[in-house]
Amino acid sequence: MQTNLAQFIRDTPEGREAEAILRKCVHCGFCTATCPTYQLLGDELDGPRGRIYLIKQMLEGADVTAKTRLHLDRCLTCRNCESTCPSGVEYGKLIDIGRLVAEDRVPEPRGDRERVVRWLLKTGLTSPLFAPAMKMGQRVRGLLPVSLKAKVPAARKPGPWPASGRPRRMLALAGCVQPSMGPDTNPAAARVLDRLGIQLIEAPAAGCCGAVRFHLNDHVGGRADARRNIDAWWHYLEQGIEALVMTASGCGVFVREYAHLLQDDAEYAEKARRISALTVDVSEAVLREKNRLLQLFGPVQAGSAGRLAFHPPCSLQHGQKVRGVTEEILRAAGYELTPVEDSHLCCGSAGTYSVLQPEIAYQLRDNRLAALTAGAPQAIVSANIGCLTHLQSGTDLPVRHWIELLDRRLSGTA
Repeated sequence: MQTNLAQFIRDTPEGREAEAILRKCVHCGFCTATCPTYQLLGDELDGPRGRIYLIKQMLEGADVTAKTRLHLDRCLTCRNCESTCPSGVEYGKLIDIGRLVAEDRVPEPRGDRERVVRWLLKTGLTSPLFAPAMKMGQRVRGLLPVSLKAKVPAARKPGPWPASGRPRRMLALAGCVQPSMGPDTNPAAARVLDRLGIQLIEAPAAGCCGAVRFHLNDHVGGRADARRNIDAWWHYLEQGIEALVMTASGCGVFVREYAHLLQDDAEYAEKARRISALTVDVSEAVLREKNRLLQLFGPVQAGSAGRLAFHPPCSLQHGQKVRGVTEEILRAAGYELTPVEDSHLCCGSAGTYSVLQPEIAYQLRDNRLAALTAGAPQAIVSANIGCLTHLQSGTDLPVRHWIELLDRRLSGTA
Protein backbone atom coordinates (compact mmCIF):
# COMPACT_ATOMS: atom_id res chain seq x y z
CA MET A 1 0.00 0.00 0.00
CA GLN A 2 1.59 3.26 -1.15
CA THR A 3 1.80 5.87 1.62
CA ASN A 4 2.75 9.52 1.97
CA LEU A 5 2.87 10.29 5.66
CA ALA A 6 2.14 13.77 6.96
CA GLN A 7 4.89 15.83 8.50
CA PHE A 8 3.63 15.40 12.08
CA ILE A 9 4.52 11.68 12.11
CA ARG A 10 6.82 11.12 9.13
CA ASP A 11 10.16 11.07 10.93
CA THR A 12 9.03 9.52 14.20
CA PRO A 13 9.58 5.89 15.29
CA GLU A 14 5.81 5.35 15.17
CA GLY A 15 5.60 6.81 11.68
CA ARG A 16 8.40 4.67 10.32
CA GLU A 17 6.89 1.54 11.85
CA ALA A 18 3.37 2.35 10.61
CA GLU A 19 4.63 3.03 7.09
CA ALA A 20 6.47 -0.30 6.96
CA ILE A 21 3.33 -2.14 8.11
CA LEU A 22 1.05 -0.28 5.69
CA ARG A 23 3.30 -1.06 2.74
CA LYS A 24 2.81 -4.79 3.34
CA CYS A 25 -0.98 -4.61 2.92
CA VAL A 26 -2.19 -5.64 -0.55
CA HIS A 27 -5.93 -4.93 0.02
CA CYS A 28 -6.82 -8.63 -0.46
CA GLY A 29 -9.56 -8.64 2.19
CA PHE A 30 -8.84 -12.13 3.50
CA CYS A 31 -8.77 -10.55 6.95
CA THR A 32 -12.44 -9.55 6.83
CA ALA A 33 -13.50 -13.20 6.66
CA THR A 34 -12.13 -13.89 10.15
CA CYS A 35 -12.75 -10.53 11.85
CA PRO A 36 -15.33 -10.91 14.65
CA THR A 37 -16.56 -7.30 14.52
CA TYR A 38 -16.92 -7.34 10.73
CA GLN A 39 -18.93 -10.56 10.99
CA LEU A 40 -21.26 -8.96 13.52
CA LEU A 41 -21.60 -5.46 12.09
CA GLY A 42 -21.01 -6.00 8.36
CA ASP A 43 -19.30 -2.61 8.01
CA GLU A 44 -16.03 -2.44 6.06
CA LEU A 45 -14.77 0.17 8.53
CA ASP A 46 -15.31 -2.33 11.36
CA GLY A 47 -12.96 -4.83 9.74
CA PRO A 48 -9.15 -4.81 9.50
CA ARG A 49 -8.93 -3.63 5.91
CA GLY A 50 -11.26 -0.69 6.56
CA ARG A 51 -9.45 0.27 9.74
CA ILE A 52 -6.13 0.12 7.90
CA TYR A 53 -7.52 2.61 5.36
CA LEU A 54 -8.70 4.88 8.19
CA ILE A 55 -5.26 4.78 9.83
CA LYS A 56 -3.53 5.42 6.51
CA GLN A 57 -5.71 8.47 5.81
CA MET A 58 -5.16 9.78 9.33
CA LEU A 59 -1.37 9.40 9.11
CA GLU A 60 -1.41 11.15 5.75
CA GLY A 61 -3.04 14.19 7.35
CA ALA A 62 -6.75 13.68 6.64
CA ASP A 63 -9.28 15.07 9.09
CA VAL A 64 -9.97 12.75 12.02
CA THR A 65 -13.41 12.53 13.59
CA ALA A 66 -15.02 10.84 16.54
CA LYS A 67 -16.41 8.31 14.04
CA THR A 68 -12.83 7.38 13.07
CA ARG A 69 -11.99 6.85 16.71
CA LEU A 70 -15.14 4.75 17.23
CA HIS A 71 -14.22 2.32 14.44
CA LEU A 72 -10.72 1.94 15.88
CA ASP A 73 -12.08 1.50 19.41
CA ARG A 74 -14.40 -1.26 18.23
CA CYS A 75 -11.42 -3.40 17.24
CA LEU A 76 -10.88 -6.23 19.73
CA THR A 77 -7.15 -6.42 18.95
CA CYS A 78 -7.75 -10.17 18.74
CA ARG A 79 -5.22 -10.37 15.87
CA ASN A 80 -7.23 -13.05 14.11
CA CYS A 81 -6.54 -11.06 10.97
CA GLU A 82 -2.80 -11.58 11.46
CA SER A 83 -3.30 -15.33 11.39
CA THR A 84 -5.24 -14.97 8.14
CA CYS A 85 -3.08 -12.36 6.38
CA PRO A 86 -0.93 -13.83 3.56
CA SER A 87 1.31 -10.73 3.54
CA GLY A 88 2.35 -10.74 7.19
CA VAL A 89 0.75 -7.39 8.07
CA GLU A 90 1.38 -6.71 11.78
CA TYR A 91 -2.05 -5.26 12.35
CA GLY A 92 -1.84 -5.34 16.16
CA LYS A 93 1.07 -2.91 16.18
CA LEU A 94 -0.62 -0.70 13.60
CA ILE A 95 -3.90 -0.42 15.53
CA ASP A 96 -1.98 0.61 18.68
CA ILE A 97 -0.32 3.42 16.73
CA GLY A 98 -3.59 4.41 15.06
CA ARG A 99 -5.51 4.62 18.31
CA LEU A 100 -2.83 6.74 19.94
CA VAL A 101 -2.78 9.19 17.02
CA ALA A 102 -6.58 9.33 16.92
CA GLU A 103 -6.69 10.09 20.65
CA ASP A 104 -4.44 13.11 20.04
CA ARG A 105 -6.01 14.38 16.82
CA VAL A 106 -9.76 13.91 17.15
CA PRO A 107 -11.14 17.39 17.89
CA GLU A 108 -14.21 16.08 19.75
CA PRO A 109 -13.27 14.97 23.29
CA ARG A 110 -14.69 11.77 24.70
CA GLY A 111 -17.76 12.17 26.86
CA ASP A 112 -17.30 12.68 30.60
CA ARG A 113 -18.60 9.21 31.46
CA GLU A 114 -16.33 7.48 28.96
CA ARG A 115 -13.28 9.40 30.15
CA VAL A 116 -14.02 8.46 33.77
CA VAL A 117 -14.54 4.77 32.90
CA ARG A 118 -11.29 4.63 30.93
CA TRP A 119 -9.40 6.33 33.76
CA LEU A 120 -10.88 3.92 36.32
CA LEU A 121 -9.89 0.93 34.21
CA LYS A 122 -6.38 2.22 33.66
CA THR A 123 -5.74 3.04 37.31
CA GLY A 124 -8.11 0.72 39.16
CA LEU A 125 -7.25 -2.61 37.55
CA THR A 126 -3.54 -2.03 38.12
CA SER A 127 -3.87 -0.64 41.66
CA PRO A 128 -3.05 -2.48 44.90
CA LEU A 129 -6.58 -1.51 45.93
CA PHE A 130 -8.06 -3.83 43.30
CA ALA A 131 -7.70 -6.93 45.49
CA PRO A 132 -9.59 -5.57 48.53
CA ALA A 133 -12.21 -4.02 46.23
CA MET A 134 -12.76 -7.37 44.49
CA LYS A 135 -12.98 -9.15 47.85
CA MET A 136 -15.63 -6.69 48.99
CA GLY A 137 -17.55 -7.15 45.75
CA GLN A 138 -17.47 -10.93 46.17
CA ARG A 139 -18.94 -10.64 49.67
CA VAL A 140 -22.00 -8.78 48.36
CA ARG A 141 -22.05 -10.48 44.95
CA GLY A 142 -25.62 -11.73 45.36
CA LEU A 143 -26.85 -8.15 45.77
CA LEU A 144 -25.07 -6.72 42.74
CA PRO A 145 -26.87 -5.77 39.53
CA VAL A 146 -26.46 -8.29 36.70
CA SER A 147 -24.04 -6.11 34.71
CA LEU A 148 -21.68 -5.69 37.67
CA LYS A 149 -22.11 -9.25 38.93
CA ALA A 150 -20.78 -10.47 35.57
CA LYS A 151 -17.45 -8.78 36.38
CA VAL A 152 -17.18 -10.22 39.89
CA PRO A 153 -16.48 -13.98 39.89
CA ALA A 154 -17.53 -16.02 42.89
CA ALA A 155 -14.85 -16.15 45.57
CA ARG A 156 -12.50 -19.14 45.48
CA LYS A 157 -9.63 -20.01 47.76
CA PRO A 158 -6.14 -20.74 46.43
CA GLY A 159 -4.58 -24.10 47.14
CA PRO A 160 -1.13 -24.41 48.74
CA TRP A 161 2.02 -23.30 46.99
CA PRO A 162 4.55 -26.16 47.05
CA ALA A 163 7.30 -25.43 49.55
CA SER A 164 9.93 -27.87 48.39
CA GLY A 165 12.85 -26.45 46.45
CA ARG A 166 13.90 -27.85 43.09
CA PRO A 167 17.20 -27.41 41.29
CA ARG A 168 15.34 -26.28 38.17
CA ARG A 169 13.52 -22.97 38.57
CA MET A 170 11.09 -20.88 36.55
CA LEU A 171 9.56 -17.49 37.23
CA ALA A 172 5.86 -16.58 37.15
CA LEU A 173 4.02 -13.27 36.83
CA ALA A 174 1.20 -12.81 39.35
CA GLY A 175 -0.33 -10.01 37.28
CA CYS A 176 -2.87 -7.41 38.36
CA VAL A 177 -6.33 -9.02 38.43
CA GLN A 178 -5.65 -12.76 38.33
CA PRO A 179 -4.63 -13.15 42.01
CA SER A 180 -8.09 -11.88 43.04
CA MET A 181 -10.23 -13.27 40.23
CA GLY A 182 -8.44 -16.59 39.67
CA PRO A 183 -6.49 -17.10 42.89
CA ASP A 184 -5.65 -20.78 42.35
CA THR A 185 -4.25 -20.48 38.83
CA ASN A 186 -0.64 -19.73 39.71
CA PRO A 187 -0.58 -22.07 42.74
CA ALA A 188 -1.97 -24.84 40.51
CA ALA A 189 0.74 -24.14 37.93
CA ALA A 190 3.33 -24.26 40.70
CA ARG A 191 2.03 -27.63 41.93
CA VAL A 192 2.01 -29.10 38.41
CA LEU A 193 5.53 -27.90 37.68
CA ASP A 194 6.72 -29.10 41.09
CA ARG A 195 5.59 -32.63 40.19
CA LEU A 196 7.58 -32.23 36.98
CA GLY A 197 10.71 -31.31 38.97
CA ILE A 198 10.55 -27.52 38.54
CA GLN A 199 10.16 -24.82 41.18
CA LEU A 200 7.94 -21.90 40.20
CA ILE A 201 8.65 -18.55 41.83
CA GLU A 202 6.73 -15.25 41.87
CA ALA A 203 8.66 -11.98 42.09
CA PRO A 204 6.82 -9.83 44.67
CA ALA A 205 7.73 -6.49 43.06
CA ALA A 206 6.33 -7.43 39.63
CA GLY A 207 2.79 -6.29 38.85
CA CYS A 208 0.62 -5.56 35.83
CA CYS A 209 2.33 -6.55 32.60
CA GLY A 210 1.49 -3.13 31.13
CA ALA A 211 -1.14 -4.21 28.62
CA VAL A 212 -4.02 -2.46 30.39
CA ARG A 213 -2.44 0.99 30.21
CA PHE A 214 -0.85 0.49 26.80
CA HIS A 215 -4.07 -0.60 25.09
CA LEU A 216 -5.92 2.34 26.65
CA ASN A 217 -3.49 4.63 24.80
CA ASP A 218 -1.21 5.23 27.79
CA HIS A 219 1.94 4.00 26.06
CA VAL A 220 4.17 5.82 28.55
CA GLY A 221 2.48 4.05 31.47
CA GLY A 222 2.57 0.67 29.73
CA ARG A 223 6.29 0.95 29.10
CA ALA A 224 6.83 2.04 32.71
CA ASP A 225 5.08 -1.14 33.87
CA ALA A 226 7.35 -3.17 31.60
CA ARG A 227 10.49 -1.55 33.03
CA ARG A 228 9.33 -2.15 36.61
CA ASN A 229 8.76 -5.83 35.89
CA ILE A 230 12.13 -6.19 34.19
CA ASP A 231 13.78 -4.69 37.27
CA ALA A 232 11.84 -7.09 39.52
CA TRP A 233 12.81 -10.12 37.44
CA TRP A 234 16.36 -9.31 36.52
CA HIS A 235 18.25 -10.78 39.47
CA TYR A 236 16.31 -14.04 39.02
CA LEU A 237 17.53 -14.15 35.44
CA GLU A 238 21.07 -13.62 36.63
CA GLN A 239 20.58 -16.59 38.99
CA GLY A 240 19.74 -18.83 36.03
CA ILE A 241 15.98 -19.32 35.83
CA GLU A 242 15.00 -21.41 32.81
CA ALA A 243 11.93 -19.51 31.71
CA LEU A 244 9.40 -16.81 32.52
CA VAL A 245 6.07 -18.67 32.70
CA MET A 246 2.79 -16.91 31.88
CA THR A 247 -0.49 -18.39 33.12
CA ALA A 248 -2.55 -15.54 31.59
CA SER A 249 -2.09 -15.55 27.84
CA GLY A 250 -3.03 -11.87 27.62
CA CYS A 251 -0.02 -11.04 29.78
CA GLY A 252 2.09 -13.52 27.86
CA VAL A 253 1.61 -11.88 24.48
CA PHE A 254 2.42 -8.46 25.92
CA VAL A 255 5.55 -9.58 27.80
CA ARG A 256 6.74 -11.34 24.67
CA GLU A 257 6.59 -7.93 23.00
CA TYR A 258 8.70 -6.12 25.60
CA ALA A 259 11.62 -6.33 23.18
CA HIS A 260 9.63 -4.36 20.62
CA LEU A 261 8.17 -1.91 23.13
CA LEU A 262 11.58 -0.98 24.56
CA GLN A 263 13.72 -1.34 21.44
CA ASP A 264 14.62 2.37 21.51
CA ASP A 265 15.40 2.44 25.24
CA ALA A 266 19.18 2.34 25.59
CA GLU A 267 19.00 1.15 29.20
CA TYR A 268 16.36 -1.54 28.81
CA ALA A 269 16.48 -2.72 25.18
CA GLU A 270 18.86 -5.64 25.74
CA LYS A 271 17.19 -6.68 28.99
CA ALA A 272 13.80 -6.57 27.29
CA ARG A 273 15.07 -8.79 24.47
CA ARG A 274 16.24 -11.36 26.98
CA ILE A 275 12.94 -11.24 28.88
CA SER A 276 10.92 -11.72 25.69
CA ALA A 277 13.12 -14.61 24.60
CA LEU A 278 12.61 -16.43 27.94
CA THR A 279 8.83 -15.93 28.08
CA VAL A 280 6.65 -19.01 27.52
CA ASP A 281 3.03 -19.87 28.07
CA VAL A 282 2.52 -22.37 30.87
CA SER A 283 1.33 -24.91 28.29
CA GLU A 284 4.70 -24.73 26.56
CA ALA A 285 6.52 -25.20 29.87
CA VAL A 286 4.43 -28.27 30.69
CA LEU A 287 4.71 -29.81 27.21
CA ARG A 288 8.51 -29.64 27.43
CA GLU A 289 8.14 -32.19 30.25
CA LYS A 290 5.64 -34.41 28.43
CA ASN A 291 7.58 -37.62 28.98
CA ARG A 292 7.61 -37.03 32.73
CA LEU A 293 3.92 -36.10 32.63
CA LEU A 294 3.05 -39.36 30.85
CA GLN A 295 5.00 -41.28 33.48
CA LEU A 296 2.96 -39.63 36.23
CA PHE A 297 -0.33 -40.50 34.55
CA GLY A 298 0.59 -43.97 33.40
CA PRO A 299 -1.72 -45.65 30.87
CA VAL A 300 -4.73 -43.39 30.32
CA GLN A 301 -7.90 -44.31 28.46
CA ALA A 302 -9.08 -41.59 26.11
CA GLY A 303 -11.95 -39.66 27.64
CA SER A 304 -11.63 -41.31 31.05
CA ALA A 305 -11.15 -37.95 32.78
CA GLY A 306 -14.28 -36.38 31.30
CA ARG A 307 -15.39 -34.12 28.45
CA LEU A 308 -14.06 -30.58 28.13
CA ALA A 309 -14.56 -27.75 25.65
CA PHE A 310 -11.39 -25.71 25.20
CA HIS A 311 -11.55 -22.04 24.29
CA PRO A 312 -8.14 -20.94 22.97
CA PRO A 313 -7.75 -17.23 23.81
CA CYS A 314 -6.90 -14.92 20.91
CA SER A 315 -3.81 -13.79 22.81
CA LEU A 316 -2.62 -17.40 22.80
CA GLN A 317 -3.49 -18.62 19.29
CA HIS A 318 -3.17 -15.37 17.31
CA GLY A 319 -0.90 -13.24 19.50
CA GLN A 320 1.64 -15.82 20.68
CA LYS A 321 0.97 -18.29 17.83
CA VAL A 322 0.71 -21.15 20.34
CA ARG A 323 -1.76 -23.64 18.91
CA GLY A 324 -2.60 -27.23 19.76
CA VAL A 325 -0.30 -27.37 22.80
CA THR A 326 -2.91 -27.22 25.56
CA GLU A 327 -5.10 -29.65 23.66
CA GLU A 328 -2.24 -32.16 23.46
CA ILE A 329 -1.65 -31.94 27.20
CA LEU A 330 -5.33 -32.35 28.09
CA ARG A 331 -5.69 -35.38 25.84
CA ALA A 332 -2.58 -36.90 27.41
CA ALA A 333 -4.29 -36.41 30.79
CA GLY A 334 -7.28 -38.45 29.63
CA TYR A 335 -9.72 -35.67 28.74
CA GLU A 336 -11.94 -35.81 25.69
CA LEU A 337 -12.11 -32.45 23.94
CA THR A 338 -15.45 -31.74 22.33
CA PRO A 339 -15.50 -30.17 18.84
CA VAL A 340 -15.93 -26.38 18.88
CA GLU A 341 -17.03 -24.60 15.71
CA ASP A 342 -15.01 -21.51 14.67
CA SER A 343 -12.57 -21.91 17.56
CA HIS A 344 -10.44 -19.14 16.04
CA LEU A 345 -13.00 -16.48 17.00
CA CYS A 346 -12.84 -14.11 19.97
CA CYS A 347 -15.08 -14.49 23.03
CA GLY A 348 -15.39 -10.70 23.37
CA SER A 349 -13.45 -10.23 26.61
CA ALA A 350 -10.35 -8.65 25.02
CA GLY A 351 -8.93 -6.93 28.10
CA THR A 352 -11.12 -3.94 28.93
CA TYR A 353 -13.24 -4.34 25.78
CA SER A 354 -16.17 -6.00 27.53
CA VAL A 355 -16.53 -2.90 29.72
CA LEU A 356 -16.04 -0.33 26.95
CA GLN A 357 -17.99 -2.13 24.19
CA PRO A 358 -20.44 -4.31 26.14
CA GLU A 359 -23.06 -4.82 23.42
CA ILE A 360 -20.56 -6.31 20.96
CA ALA A 361 -18.69 -8.16 23.71
CA TYR A 362 -21.77 -9.97 24.98
CA GLN A 363 -22.92 -10.89 21.48
CA LEU A 364 -19.51 -12.46 20.89
CA ARG A 365 -19.63 -14.20 24.27
CA ASP A 366 -23.01 -15.75 23.58
CA ASN A 367 -21.88 -16.91 20.12
CA ARG A 368 -18.80 -18.55 21.65
CA LEU A 369 -20.78 -20.20 24.42
CA ALA A 370 -23.20 -21.65 21.88
CA ALA A 371 -20.25 -23.20 20.04
CA LEU A 372 -18.49 -24.33 23.22
CA THR A 373 -21.53 -26.02 24.71
CA ALA A 374 -22.75 -27.67 21.49
CA GLY A 375 -20.77 -30.82 22.25
CA ALA A 376 -22.23 -31.20 25.76
CA PRO A 377 -18.98 -30.77 27.73
CA GLN A 378 -18.86 -31.15 31.50
CA ALA A 379 -16.78 -27.97 31.79
CA ILE A 380 -15.16 -25.24 29.71
CA VAL A 381 -11.45 -24.51 30.02
CA SER A 382 -9.37 -21.62 28.74
CA ALA A 383 -6.02 -19.96 29.37
CA ASN A 384 -6.66 -16.30 30.18
CA ILE A 385 -8.35 -14.75 33.20
CA GLY A 386 -10.37 -12.27 31.12
CA CYS A 387 -11.81 -14.99 28.88
CA LEU A 388 -12.59 -17.20 31.87
CA THR A 389 -14.50 -14.48 33.72
CA HIS A 390 -16.33 -13.27 30.61
CA LEU A 391 -17.43 -16.74 29.55
CA GLN A 392 -18.44 -17.72 33.09
CA SER A 393 -20.78 -14.72 33.24
CA GLY A 394 -22.95 -16.33 30.55
CA THR A 395 -23.16 -19.98 31.61
CA ASP A 396 -23.77 -22.20 34.64
CA LEU A 397 -21.17 -24.68 33.39
CA PRO A 398 -17.90 -24.36 35.32
CA VAL A 399 -15.29 -22.36 33.41
CA ARG A 400 -11.75 -22.88 34.67
CA HIS A 401 -8.13 -22.45 33.72
CA TRP A 402 -6.99 -25.74 32.23
CA ILE A 403 -3.93 -25.88 34.51
CA GLU A 404 -6.26 -26.16 37.53
CA LEU A 405 -7.89 -29.27 36.07
CA LEU A 406 -4.51 -30.77 35.23
CA ASP A 407 -3.42 -30.14 38.83
CA ARG A 408 -6.50 -31.93 40.12
CA ARG A 409 -5.85 -34.89 37.82
CA LEU A 410 -2.29 -35.18 39.04
CA SER A 411 -3.37 -34.96 42.68
CA GLY A 412 -6.08 -37.59 42.17
CA THR A 413 -8.97 -35.26 43.03
CA ALA A 414 -10.52 -35.24 39.55
